[in-house]
Amino acid sequence: MEFSHVPVLYDQVIEGLAPKEGMIFVDGTLGGGGHSLGIAAGIGEAGTLIGIDRDRDAIEAASERLRDCACRKFFVQSNYADVKAVLRELGIEKIDGALLDLGVSSFQLDNAERGFSYMQDAPLDMRMSADDRLTAADIVNTYTEEDLTRVIRDYGEERWAARIAAFIVKERAKAPFETTFRLVDTIKRAIPASARREGPHPAKRTFQALRIEVNDELGCLKDALADFTDVLAPRGRLAVISFHSLEDRIVKEYFQQRLSPCICPPEFPVCVCGRKADIKKVTRKPLTASPEELRDNPRARSAKLRIIEKL
Repeated sequence: MEFSHVPVLYDQVIEGLAPKEGMIFVDGTLGGGGHSLGIAAGIGEAGTLIGIDRDRDAIEAASERLRDCACRKFFVQSNYADVKAVLRELGIEKIDGALLDLGVSSFQLDNAERGFSYMQDAPLDMRMSADDRLTAADIVNTYTEEDLTRVIRDYGEERWAARIAAFIVKERAKAPFETTFRLVDTIKRAIPASARREGPHPAKRTFQALRIEVNDELGCLKDALADFTDVLAPRGRLAVISFHSLEDRIVKEYFQQRLSPCICPPEFPVCVCGRKADIKKVTRKPLTASPEELRDNPRARSAKLRIIEKL
């Protein structure tokens, strides 16, 4: 299957990152290379592009897609949270810009074998990297009912988390879960019929929760935001696209913490800790998709883009 991923908020990302001749950029979530294509065009022959992705298929597809770009290119199969180690290996200390396009790619969703989608029957996998060990099947078959409830509630923001966990534990006692559709059926039976008639697909939140747990997505994001900000050169920019409230809250709170680092007690008349902001906002509010983009790419409907600049 061809690795295709329609880059969301493409124009806003390229305009916000403002790549220029000779700059060094990191695309921490390379995917199919859609955003990187625009970045490469901006940095030109004298620029450097480092593409990072956990998915071997993404690395191969993006390498081919960006083959004719004139800039110097490095493609690394790794977790974006390891950006400092990747740059150290390449002998690069500072970068002029970076992008994190969070979540799962269109290719991963549409490729049934990966098990990300509740719309296609497939093995319960959900790993962004086939080299990782933990799968969604491992979680639903081995986690305690309490831990399943926590994952589904905290990462899926699912009000019926406890019922879903209880139904999963009862069902797996008959036979281990192996496929997505069996899990979908169990989730549907756990959620009352009146609740199923409203809102998104009844399995959407649980599948999101399992995917986040399998890939430690929120933990990686928390670690990566600090490291990406640290490696930015003065006036370097970091753009982050989030797709659900958990991600966006982490991004928003981290940027705010970096914008207001003072730790002095509120009653102090002046700051004595000496901590000063080392970033500024480029986007006052998160940018979202235009009606035209939503018409062409409905998966952009929940995307939010935040951009900061290093001082």
